Amino acid sequence: MKTTSATQRIDAIDQFRGLAILLMVLADFTSDVNRIPGWLKHAEGAGLTVIDVIAPLFIFAIGLTYGLSIRRRIAHSGRWKAYENAIKRYTALIGMGFLLTLAGSLTGVYQSEYNWGLLQAIGMAGLLTLPVVLLPAWQRALAGLLLLGAYQVLADRFLAQMVLDSLHGGLPGSLAWGAMLIMATVLADLYRDENGGRRALPWVGLSLAVAGVGLSFVIPVSKNLVSASYVLITLGLSAFVFAVFVWLGQRRSFRIPMLTTWGKNPLLLYLLHGVALGLFVLPAVAWWYADAPLWLTGLQAVAIVAVLSAIAGYLDRRGLGFSM
Repeated sequence: MKTTSATQRIDAIDQFRGLAILLMVLADFTSDVNRIPGWLKHAEGAGLTVIDVIAPLFIFAIGLTYGLSIRRRIAHSGRWKAYENAIKRYTALIGMGFLLTLAGSLTGVYQSEYNWGLLQAIGMAGLLTLPVVLLPAWQRALAGLLLLGAYQVLADRFLAQMVLDSLHGGLPGSLAWGAMLIMATVLADLYRDENGGRRALPWVGLSLAVAGVGLSFVIPVSKNLVSASYVLITLGLSAFVFAVFVWLGQRRSFRIPMLTTWGKNPLLLYLLHGVALGLFVLPAVAWWYADAPLWLTGLQAVAIVAVLSAIAGYLDRRGLGFSM
């Protein structure tokens, strides 16, 4: 049976979101393994590694469905109910994030001086995007750029140390993630415009990345500081990668079923991967995790992916989804 265009579009988003969460799981697992090379870990200072692009991939995936989801809820239950639902959703993410980072700090799985992590950053970004999500695309683009500029000034002059001491930039860094999400909703509009916008998406993405590279000569690229150059480069690369998924699905009928099932259940898989990570980090045996040989690390990573894939597949067969 021929797949409809609408189904292809949804599958492309699931595939892209699945890739983001899969890479996030693998990056978190290998982050403290000593034999993993530096280019497969987050850059320690200024600079950019492939791992530094993973969180922006996930932010971009949220931006792909943010505006559409709000409009559907408004059509179904009205503006205030839709906004109330979004506020509850993103506030709940912040709450879950606090519980997760607190558990990580108490158990020693990972440390954060300000008890901040990815879920808090996503939750705050979602709340910051909500007031502008229904504005015309050019106004959202302007709002995102202004917010990013304001954050960069604050980070440079007043908040650099607090940002550096926190995972994902802490509370101040949420301004940069929020700016990224706002601009991602603009790129999502391009994707949904079949009259030229979709064809322009990869080129707009590459243009943003080039602009970020140019800006990096003034503002160094740094995930640790969630710098403006980092935001533009990784947002642009995320848009380009997503455009490749769209092209593969529509022109080549290419898809990876595992990514689809992962993409339908990112929140649950993210929470479960924290439990799995603890099973390897908590035993005080260096050869088991931190000093493990690469073959053992590889087997452990395959085991985690296999278990999470089985769970995602089961949920998909039951028609259950736990998204962000």
